[in-house]
Amino acid sequence: MPTRREFLIAGLGATPAASRPNVLLITADDMNWDAPGCFGNPMPNVTPNIDRLASQGMRFEHAHVTVAVCQPCRSALMTGRYPHRNGAEGFQPIREDVPTLQEQLRGAGYLNGILSKTEHLAPQSKFCWDYFEPAATLGAGRDPSLYHRHTAEFLKRARSAGKPFFLMANASDPHRPFAGSDQEAAGQTKKKRADKPQPVRRTLRPGEVRVPGFLPDIPEVRREVAEYYTSVYRCDETVGEVLRALRESGLEQNTLVMFLSDNGMSFPYSKTNCYRDSTRTPWIVRWPGRVKPSVVEGRHMISGIDFMPTVLEVAGLPAVEGMDGRSFVPVLEGRGQAGREQVVTVFHETSGRQRFEMRALETPRFGYIYNGWSDGKRIFRNESQNGRTFAAMREAAQTDPGIAARVEFFVKRVPEEFYDYQADPHALRNLIQTPQHQAEIGRMRRALLDWMRKTADPVAGAFQERIKA
Repeated sequence: MPTRREFLIAGLGATPAASRPNVLLITADDMNWDAPGCFGNPMPNVTPNIDRLASQGMRFEHAHVTVAVCQPCRSALMTGRYPHRNGAEGFQPIREDVPTLQEQLRGAGYLNGILSKTEHLAPQSKFCWDYFEPAATLGAGRDPSLYHRHTAEFLKRARSAGKPFFLMANASDPHRPFAGSDQEAAGQTKKKRADKPQPVRRTLRPGEVRVPGFLPDIPEVRREVAEYYTSVYRCDETVGEVLRALRESGLEQNTLVMFLSDNGMSFPYSKTNCYRDSTRTPWIVRWPGRVKPSVVEGRHMISGIDFMPTVLEVAGLPAVEGMDGRSFVPVLEGRGQAGREQVVTVFHETSGRQRFEMRALETPRFGYIYNGWSDGKRIFRNESQNGRTFAAMREAAQTDPGIAARVEFFVKRVPEEFYDYQADPHALRNLIQTPQHQAEIGRMRRALLDWMRKTADPVAGAFQERIKA
């Protein structure tokens, strides 16, 4: 039976529950922002379903997740708070006193569902799932046909109940192990058939792919990038199957669909960092009758912490006290919105619980990064160093000074970095000491310190001492 609090929440909106908009959130796991064709990937027909979705709605050029690693990213989405304000700085549960989007939606009569990545929103009691399918029942989160089946089942349940729905459909592609890789083959021997990924219908070859500009274009890197894009293709098939189930349900016209990735690709200089290729995400919004088709939004910056307040407004519900983000519905409706000139992104710890504190201030052109962990001695270690690419970079570094410098910088970093992404989109030249940029660097340092103070960031004191030096 609903509690008194749930009745109160449900009564706050003027819209009856049954006629509220549905919300479908589709996430990719480790898809770089420029992997879809609609975001600039020149390889043909790798992401036809994502590209079609973009043609039906709004594509954001300057969208960022809050933190470039799975669990804290998703916790920020569902709380509207930065990690140090919700408790999930790494792979920890959020605090019990932090309100979640799912709690608010359930109180307003929504049916909540999740497909895969179920362990990455914790504790489960805070997320009020009415429909719950772990990756193991979805072909390790990599079987498009199973996503169609379970999406259709959930939508049928929502329709039969006469309730609006929120469904979070999480693909496990293109996370490691990549499709067809040695890592994937090694992990399959002990798995049950139901746990195994769906075989891919298209295999990208090394000669077909574009190696990202932040990686060296050498044979083993190119080979692993091809495996990665094969996983991107399978992820796109999953997106297509989820959208097909929505279309077949007859609920499409009253459903807001959002697509994004939880962080960049699992390669050096992307995932679990604060570079632009770490946090920039291919965010797409389709909202029939409210968002015009084929819109490219290149003026406003949005962040993962804005997801919860946006969905609350879409659902006709009040904002929740304590959120750090704010709704971007005015941007979706083409009305514009002041104060969207910059975003802050963060990083705290890896899945191995190693702390590497980083903060970044991003504008459409510049990026300033503070590496609180970098002391010239400590060595950075993350998931992206598994597999072919980093091993190939280390080997090539023995004879190539340029690659050697990239490897050395990646593992040690420096306390401050500054990039002009307009001139240097893949952060290859740190301009922190360049005279002509000192005014902008000073402005961004001050803005980041102001954000740290406002949000009670624990590293504010150390950062203040750093920028005084």
